Amino acid sequence: MMIFSHERLYRGAELMARLGDLAVTVCGAGALGANLVENCVRQGFARLHVIDRDRVEQRNLSTQPYGRRSIGRPKAQILSYDLYRALGVEIKYEVIELTADNVERLLARSDVVVDCFDNKPARTAVKEACLALRVPCLHVGLSAGYAEVIWNENYRVPAGTQEDLCDYPLARNTVLLAVIAATEELIRFARGLARRNVTITLEDLTVRQVEL
Repeated sequence: MMIFSHERLYRGAELMARLGDLAVTVCGAGALGANLVENCVRQGFARLHVIDRDRVEQRNLSTQPYGRRSIGRPKAQILSYDLYRALGVEIKYEVIELTADNVERLLARSDVVVDCFDNKPARTAVKEACLALRVPCLHVGLSAGYAEVIWNENYRVPAGTQEDLCDYPLARNTVLLAVIAATEELIRFARGLARRNVTITLEDLTVRQVEL
């Protein structure tokens, strides 16, 4: 498709085909999840599944790709509709709370899962389900000017993970850097390359590959 011509010239036709076939489930459609989905779609990913129970609030608008007209509507639904209108890519979505009871059903058909949730119970459920299902999982988290992108085998759910990240300081640029790092890890995954764990600090604009 001409829409992805620049990316195709950079990545190559073979990799673009792999990205289009990769079944990616994104858990969460907030600051991290929504921006990640948009970034992935604009780079040629075509089999995306988004899970989120929340609705758009006014406080979301500066860090998430939603507009004022979407306030009160389900985030996952709006994300799917907006990207279809923009690019013609159909995104599967479910407006549902992911729990320990339904997580394996929700994630079972994934080639890779990305955890973008902002609370401990949901992150724990995703981690444990992906281990049980043997599905690769990338966890993306942030706080103020810090972000991390960690694969499941090295990930520990933070003890202090809050119920609502929007109540805490958060720089939009931290979100975008985390999204870039996570997207590149998904692309490396599609290429069959070694997995990397990454931390990002905004103040010194540093991205570090870390051994855990």
